[in-house]
Amino acid sequence: MPRIRRLHANDWPLLKAVRLEMLTDTPMAYVESLDAARRQTDTQWQERAAAMSGDASITLVADTGEEGSKLCGLMRVVVKHPRIPEKPLQAMLISVYVAPEHRGLGLADELLREACQAAAGDFAAESMELGVHEDNSRALAFYRRHGFQTTGASRPYPQDTSKLELVMERLLP
Repeated sequence: MPRIRRLHANDWPLLKAVRLEMLTDTPMAYVESLDAARRQTDTQWQERAAAMSGDASITLVADTGEEGSKLCGLMRVVVKHPRIPEKPLQAMLISVYVAPEHRGLGLADELLREACQAAAGDFAAESMELGVHEDNSRALAFYRRHGFQTTGASRPYPQDTSKLELVMERLLP
């Protein structure tokens, strides 16, 4: 099993490589296009890695443990600021990816477990939300197995507004 650790700002070359892989492998899963990602400069990738490892964002990555090894998984959690100050903090899960050669081996389960722990611990979030394409039955089943439930809310899917992104939520320990 690959090790799971937090992304650091100096991991930007690894982030760039895995992001380009993500967008090549599953282009409809992310708001960003592969062409837009390819146009990013090294400075922009450095800024992106810094933001993804900042105060309002936790990015977990999985690698082999060898210095500079390719990232084989990524899961990002951000604070979702409540509109009502009295409302408990909520986290949002975004940018989920496991490289094809690591799928079905439990890495997604481990990343999600760590992401939920980090959201509850670092952000004191009481729940985690995510959006899943309405036709992605495999992802819906995966998140249901991990305690997420559909909320009844949906929003247009960013890449194809004729489809919906279903909102799922899970209470955190």
